[in-house]
Amino acid sequence: MTVYDAEDAPDPGQLRLAATLFARLPDRVACLQGRLVIDNAGDSRLARAFALEYAGLFDVLNPALARCGLPVPLGGTSMHLRTDVLRALNGWDPFNVTEDADLGIRLALAGYTVGDLPSPTFEEAPARLAPWLAQRTRWLKGLIQTSLTHGRRPLANARSLGGLETLCAAALVPGTVASALAYPVCLAAAAWDFLVLDIAAAPAFLDNLPTGLAITLFGTGLAALILPALLGCARRGWGDLARSAVWMPLYFLLISLAAWLALVELLRAPERWNKTRHGLARTSRRGRAHRPAGTPGTLRHLEPACGGRGAGECGFS
Repeated sequence: MTVYDAEDAPDPGQLRLAATLFARLPDRVACLQGRLVIDNAGDSRLARAFALEYAGLFDVLNPALARCGLPVPLGGTSMHLRTDVLRALNGWDPFNVTEDADLGIRLALAGYTVGDLPSPTFEEAPARLAPWLAQRTRWLKGLIQTSLTHGRRPLANARSLGGLETLCAAALVPGTVASALAYPVCLAAAAWDFLVLDIAAAPAFLDNLPTGLAITLFGTGLAALILPALLGCARRGWGDLARSAVWMPLYFLLISLAAWLALVELLRAPERWNKTRHGLARTSRRGRAHRPAGTPGTLRHLEPACGGRGAGECGFS
């Protein structure tokens, strides 16, 4: 079974490549995740940051996780699944608004792995703040739901996954939300300590160790925000976008806002599915001409394309 969003433009050879890889890979590889690429990076600074984020995630992080056999929170589209495994797991969770990430964790808990499919699928990103924020709030709310669902049996799940796999799943699902919630506080505290206060050197090495460790962690954290995007740009040949990677720490402030909104929405409307309008792109990195939004022939639809509860209702097999 293969799942695409209606606005997707997958590489024409993607299905054939997926079938070829499935024939060669062991049965424990139950899913192949295609590489999602933002097509309309020229529409706005926000769309450009989204493209950089996806370059780091789908061209750098996910392939690395797949090579190591670690859990991969799936991307929701361009997922190629072994149908018998999907049926054995009872498909998608209809009450989770980020059901793709939940499925990735359930595959890992059942002993399966996700493979990398080195084939691009081009997507349209929201170019304005309001729709981007609504979409990202839904995604993060679903990660909280996934964390709560699988956090009910932490010891049993840890035994099923293994030590490194458990740490990976914790970092990618609840860790993503927790870091987003804490990010502005930590950033403000670090900026105050390093830029405003005078950090005097202590006479003894051990006395300087806490400050040195804090500076090292701060620099490592900033590098973790920027370097994957730069590496993804290098792999895609996006030299023009690489210059914008220095603004990623500011972009993650918006992700933090979405995380706080997700926490509120989880309490007030846990099953609300914030839908995303598509067919509004004005630019394309693939060179396709785009009509202005609202002119005849412009494609418009709501995500999920089937109008249903989850990606499992939008699948093509």
